[in-house]
Amino acid sequence: MCSVTDTPSRGLVLVVEDERPIADLVRLYLSREGFGVQVEHDGVAGLAAARLLRPVVCILDIALPGMDGTEVCRRLRADDDWTPVVFLTARDDEVDRIVGLELGGDDYVTKPFSPRELVTRVKALLRRAAVTAASERVRTLGPLTLDPERRTAAVEGRPLMLTATEFDLLAHLLGRPGRVFTREELLAAVWGYASHAGTRTVDVHVAQVRAKLGEASAVIRTVRGVGYTADA
Repeated sequence: MCSVTDTPSRGLVLVVEDERPIADLVRLYLSREGFGVQVEHDGVAGLAAARLLRPVVCILDIALPGMDGTEVCRRLRADDDWTPVVFLTARDDEVDRIVGLELGGDDYVTKPFSPRELVTRVKALLRRAAVTAASERVRTLGPLTLDPERRTAAVEGRPLMLTATEFDLLAHLLGRPGRVFTREELLAAVWGYASHAGTRTVDVHVAQVRAKLGEASAVIRTVRGVGYTADA
């Protein structure tokens, strides 16, 4: 394994990237923001590091030797490891992005990217979790119960295994039941950025949350031509 950077104060970020100049640049920018950084250069080593070190966020290149980033993510989720995952991809291909999100990814950045933007995405993922836990109370809607402080959700007592972004999306909708949110509003509030091209990301995550809700999926209603609302 590669060595970790010194003295993480904001937590450890795992970067799995086979292009060493990119990995070094990402390490530099994250370190400047107070994160510890563990770098691996292939998928097999990345998966082992994720299981051993329990980072606060994983940054996974999709095209990795040994095991691609989507497979690393799939195996983590199969282990009930819901560490936030940000995918990196060199291909401006919507199929790659959607597959990554459907496998449990929380966000993605397309190469070439600004390392500052990537750090902003990482910080936004962690900030959302902290703000949600500190400011929200337990919420119920029909058979659904959501506890922001513990970051748990359940349907009639059955725990839901949600990614960080899926949880934040559900929490945002339940924060104002009956309020219709546009896709752009959800993208800005949950992901921390606004882009019309990124609204497909919202649709994919809503579909994933509905699949996990099962028979309770009706609590999330699509308002045609507008967006989504949570309503019993």
